[in-house]
Amino acid sequence: MEEAHHTLPFVQESLLFLAAAVIVVLLLHRIRVSPVLGYLLAGLLIGPSGLKLVGQVEEVRAVAELGVVFLLFVIGLELSVERLKALKRWVFGLGTAQVLVTSTAIGLVAWGWGNSVEVAVVLGSCLALSSTAVVIQLLVERGEVASPTGRLSFAVLLFQDLAVVPILVLVSILASPGDQPIPVVVGLSLLKAAVAVVAILVIGRYTLGPLLRRVAATRSTDLFTACALMIVLGTGWATNLGGLSAALGAFLAGLVLAGTEFRHQVESDIQPFKGLLLGLFFLAVGMGIDVGLIVHQLGLVVLSVVGLILLKALIAAGLAVAFGAPRDVAIRSGLLLGEGGEFAFVVIGTALASGLLPQETAQFMFAVVGLSIVATPFLPALADAVVKRAVPPRPELPVGAEPIDQDGLSGHVIIAGFGRVGQTVAKLFTEQQVPYVAVDLGPDLVRRMREQDLPVHYGDGSRPEILKQLGADRAVAVVVTLDTPSAAGRTVDTIRHHWPDLRIFARSRDREHAAALLAQGCIAVVPETFESSLSLAKGALEALGVPTAAVDELVIKHRETDATAQ
Repeated sequence: MEEAHHTLPFVQESLLFLAAAVIVVLLLHRIRVSPVLGYLLAGLLIGPSGLKLVGQVEEVRAVAELGVVFLLFVIGLELSVERLKALKRWVFGLGTAQVLVTSTAIGLVAWGWGNSVEVAVVLGSCLALSSTAVVIQLLVERGEVASPTGRLSFAVLLFQDLAVVPILVLVSILASPGDQPIPVVVGLSLLKAAVAVVAILVIGRYTLGPLLRRVAATRSTDLFTACALMIVLGTGWATNLGGLSAALGAFLAGLVLAGTEFRHQVESDIQPFKGLLLGLFFLAVGMGIDVGLIVHQLGLVVLSVVGLILLKALIAAGLAVAFGAPRDVAIRSGLLLGEGGEFAFVVIGTALASGLLPQETAQFMFAVVGLSIVATPFLPALADAVVKRAVPPRPELPVGAEPIDQDGLSGHVIIAGFGRVGQTVAKLFTEQQVPYVAVDLGPDLVRRMREQDLPVHYGDGSRPEILKQLGADRAVAVVVTLDTPSAAGRTVDTIRHHWPDLRIFARSRDREHAAALLAQGCIAVVPETFESSLSLAKGALEALGVPTAAVDELVIKHRETDATAQ
């Protein structure tokens, strides 16, 4: 009898992907090169233009796009509706301007090179978008997600994701124009997208949290992980059915769960899937690069890549400055957004399949977009060099009442009080490259901190003129860490009176003091004695052998109970 051979599907391809990724990423890690570039080069190596070990690039890319879906879900988990509202000026202001101006400029260049108006519109629209996956990954690696550059870049990328729907609709209309005018069709599509977004946020708020609570009650980690995966894939599938981006649906689901007690556990469960699938996505991008075409038209391809990055960077940086961003932040964000995005592969492929885009033009643009993504990991270093040459150092803030250059301060946090709590807050801000300035009434402390080149200044944080000099007009928040209740209350009163829209976070002596500060208008207050007791209890319970996950859940429960009691 002939022996039957049973093989698992995709085992060979999976082993190939993992081996190529591990080897190349390890080699590049030794020379301190971004893992993103490693995945891209590994894909190029094993793809049709390399060793030809994998030929079905489109099938791989279809699976790999789940990496972007999981990435956007994790980003949504790390945000909240409140933080998204704080970015609305950049998302809907700068983001809209960037997409419209950039798509127009690239479209005009494409039309000038002899392409038809329809092709120019398609190329301008899709090349105006940048690579969410690559940019966010680079920001994470550099610890800049929460920095001004990270927040501005993410805001623009978020609007670009929202623009996916009308661009796809526009491509389908240009490929097979119908009876209705184009503005009417696009307007209806935008309305449908807005309804879908609101529906997901509202329905998700009342369903996802209760669902996870029921699952968590079973105390089955496997079931909880399965539920988290179901939420990610389910919301992505639902929005995709409605003609929206699956990544956008996953982002909205993450946004809903960001305000629940399950946020950290869900993020921990999803993280391995996100990392592997995102790596596969970068491998797929590398496999899609046509080396033969690049070699055949090397000069024109390289010129196009450089031109695309420079044009997009100049437009994005110029618009960022016009919207009030500091020049160094504008330059860094502009260069980060200069590459083409993964969505360009989808649009160009759709236009090619519909006959709207010629084969030669499509392959050329695939090469340009792919190479621009490969070049992206090098752009932050280029941005650092440009900023060093083109932007003078921001002036050091003086002590007391001396005037300062208000243009040097924007999007920062003011720390009122720089004792042990204020210093801890500042260290965390520094690690995430969140700019801050601090004020304290201890002259010896201020002198010691300034000797360490820390932006700490002598002054009374309850005086409006001091806060104004520290850039309160352009700050994003104030953290009050003063240990004297009366001083903290005066500072909060001053801020709320002169800057009613400025968000205030405060430290309190006890729960009674916390209630008073919340009544004065603080967004969040942390009672010092309560948090100290939680930290002591947590350490003791873990030392006694209680599982860390159970201790964390207990701490979160008591924090929520205390917040409700206030």
